[in-house]
Amino acid sequence: MLRSRVAAVVALAGACLAQTPASAGILVAINKSSQHMTVSVDGQPRYYWPVSTGKQGHRTPSGTFRPFRMAAVYFSRKWDNAPMPHAIFFTAAGHAIHGSDAVGHLGSPASHGCVRLTRGNAAMLFALVQAEGLGHTRVTISGTEPFRASSRSAPRRALPRRFGGYDDGGPYGAPFDAFEAPGGYYDQGSGWF
Repeated sequence: MLRSRVAAVVALAGACLAQTPASAGILVAINKSSQHMTVSVDGQPRYYWPVSTGKQGHRTPSGTFRPFRMAAVYFSRKWDNAPMPHAIFFTAAGHAIHGSDAVGHLGSPASHGCVRLTRGNAAMLFALVQAEGLGHTRVTISGTEPFRASSRSAPRRALPRRFGGYDDGGPYGAPFDAFEAPGGYYDQGSGWF
């Protein structure tokens, strides 16, 4: 009777251990519509962070990916040696999740196709993936970047250098005519109005 109880306990323990994964499964879910990332471990959401995905003309690809390379320190060869700390590469074209100093742009599309997050959050994600392994990590990217339609009906016009170079409102807050500045007309001879 004692042997049958011990055998039952051992069998139950073995069944429980067989159902427990040897390593955590990490899901990095990026929603381009909301510009947020959710990091889940074994199905349990652990982190929710704002991100920046690709700006217009540099879209972040959608789909499910297995990351294949990591670099704690990396500089983009394609984009003027831009720093990409704690990079986790998920496409052969060079798309990665990485840290950024451009934190003022988080929550809106601003990258050349990568997924940017704060350096601290990138370091936490990098450590988590490093501990659990690339083979246990999946990246899913869904939604569409929320590009704003331009409020301009006409193309941007060049302005004299004194006014910042483009008709984008500059420090005055609203666009003005190419050769008319607030308070007077631009005098091409002196550079003042």
